[in-house]
Order: sequence, then structure tokens, then C-alpha cells
Amino acid sequence: MPTWAWIVIVVVAVLIVLGAIAAWMQQRRRQQLKERFGSEYDRTVSERGERRAAEKDLAERERKRERLDIVPLSPEAQKQYSASWQQVQGQFVDDPANAVTEADRLVTDVMRDRGYPIDEFERRADDISVDHPEVVQNYRAAHAVYVKASDGNGSAGTEDLRQGFVHYRALFNELLETREPTAEEANR
Repeated sequence: MPTWAWIVIVVVAVLIVLGAIAAWMQQRRRQQLKERFGSEYDRTVSERGERRAAEKDLAERERKRERLDIVPLSPEAQKQYSASWQQVQGQFVDDPANAVTEADRLVTDVMRDRGYPIDEFERRADDISVDHPEVVQNYRAAHAVYVKASDGNGSAGTEDLRQGFVHYRALFNELLETREPTAEEANR
């Protein structure tokens, strides 16, 4: 067999191996994104209409998030926000629309204090999706209720407002990151 034939065989073999490695890496990255973002992965694919574009968007969210300096709240701030939440929750029975508005404001305040940019809603939701993908859908649903309640037409019914408030509470609790201390931490 001539030398050039061997060279062609080697080049083709190398290209096949490189293609297999690239496909494996792409599949691995896809699986990592699915695990990290959960249902947000599926929502983004559906919204974008193309898996590759959605994955590029999710990867960009991760890169943006890495550049942010997200900090935990101090124990004092956690207590203050928890107390504020209790007040807002107490308002719900008498004025559910205002309670949802206050819940939105409170969540935004916590995000700001943690270091999340709060410029526009979609940016906030994208940033939250990286750290809290399990509740970002709640945030979107709650914000939709907030917008509906804020339109002045009274188009958000009591059940909508209740659901919105519950969704805000789920995100609020995630952002507060309150948890019981471990046995080791408690003994310090």
C-alpha cells in the first residue's frame, strides 16, 4: 500500500476520533446543563426553539453569574427580612394585591443586598436561574401575577394573588438561605 494511502487512513482515523470526542463533550455539557438548570433547561429550549441556541444562552448565564459577587445575607439582615416578610404575609388577608406588590419589592431588595443585578425582570430571572433553578419558574409566575395585579384592571383574582404570593415565598426562602445549623456548627 502506498504511503499516501496510509496517511489518508491515519488522517481519517484521527478525524473520526476527534469527532467522537467532540460529540461526547457536547453530550456531557448538555447533561451538565440539564442537571444544573432542571426544568429551566426545558423551558429555555422550548422558548428558543432550538437546543443549541438554548444551551448557548444557559452557558452565557453561567458566565455572567460567575462575574457577579453574590454574598450571603448577614444573620441580622436575614432576621430583618424575615420580619418584613411576616408583616407582608399578614397584610395578605386584608389587601392581597398590595401584599403581592410588597412581596415583589421585598424579593428585589433581598436580591440587591445579595449582589444580584436588578435592572430588569428577565435579567433577574436569568441570574436567579443559575443559582436557584428549582424556583425560577415560581419567580416568573409570581411576577406575571404582580404585573397582572398592577395593571389597575383588577384582572388578578384572589386565587391568582394567592398563588403569586406562594411563589414569591418560595423564592424568598431560597434567597434568604436560612437553614438549621449542623450539629458541628451548633457546638461552636
